[in-house]
Amino acid sequence: MAEEQTALTDTHADGGRPDASVVRDALGVGVAVGLSGFAFGVTSAGSGLTLTQTCALSLLVFTGASQFALVGALAAGGGDVAAVAGAFFLGARNAFYGLRLSQLLALPRVLRPFAAQWVIDETAAVSLAQPTRRSARIGFAVTGLSLYVLWNLTTLLGALGADAIGDTRAWGLDAAGPAVFLALLAPMVKSGTERVVAGLAVLLGLGLLPVLPAGVPVLAAALAAPLVLWVRGRRERARGEEGR
Repeated sequence: MAEEQTALTDTHADGGRPDASVVRDALGVGVAVGLSGFAFGVTSAGSGLTLTQTCALSLLVFTGASQFALVGALAAGGGDVAAVAGAFFLGARNAFYGLRLSQLLALPRVLRPFAAQWVIDETAAVSLAQPTRRSARIGFAVTGLSLYVLWNLTTLLGALGADAIGDTRAWGLDAAGPAVFLALLAPMVKSGTERVVAGLAVLLGLGLLPVLPAGVPVLAAALAAPLVLWVRGRRERARGEEGR
């Protein structure tokens, strides 16, 4: 009887999940992804960035895919403009997450500038998976806090450990950045259109790699999305005309 009463106090009448369940799932995401900060710290230090620059990226930018794109382009010899542009375009997706989360979470105005720092793939995924506003807020806060703290801590450890590790290529750690980058993006590729875009982007990036400066092929690969959407739109219009 006591167990039933405890469960009822933790589950709300609006049909939401138990708070403990939301916290558990959010912590799982935060810890799992937060540990990847070590790979970023090592990769960033190996690309030539200082300890201060590496930690500043995690503290201020705090979006893994963009961070890996930036240091990856720099490590490949790309210019600062190409590296920053690639990171910017990848990070721009968070603005669209913010539009959706602002309606879902409905946070007080005073909290929104602080919450904006935590608007990333993982917090958006956990929040949008919740059935109620309360559970969405809990999921967002716990995921954001745990991931931010752990990501920055492991970034620091990775950057400090890079000197002790030595040449990251000798240990195969130069592949850590691209591997984590793909691991972050792969779950987002679900539909057939998204797979086509991803495949075409890979072909564009690899095909242009020998002829364009480092960092530029990544930017050119972004053309895959509008190209695929344009072709898809033409096909849908053609089918609509045939059906008339």
